Amino acid sequence: MAQTRIKRDDEVLVISGKDKGKRGSVIRVLPDENRVVVEGVNMVTRHIRPQPGIAQTGIVLGEAPISLSNVMLVDSETGNAGRTGQKVLEDGTKVRVVKSGKRS
Repeated sequence: MAQTRIKRDDEVLVISGKDKGKRGSVIRVLPDENRVVVEGVNMVTRHIRPQPGIAQTGIVLGEAPISLSNVMLVDSETGNAGRTGQKVLEDGTKVRVVKSGKRS
């Protein structure tokens, strides 16, 4: 299993693809596939056949996974997106930090 630097509920910026420049919150991380599902990004339509137990059927709009290499973490304090790194605090805890900034 690959280790990802992006976690659920992080805000990310899409840096390539058809949704380049969009920001959204991470809904789900798929570490085995190196993909993430981002809210409002990579929207696809699916045709759902009526089945018992499924509330919404017909043509359904939803998010599809996007590659981890196509997103950057957004710093919650400054609003800049960039590569991630780790910083060790004085008490010994590790914290994720954005190393380089990309304004958007």
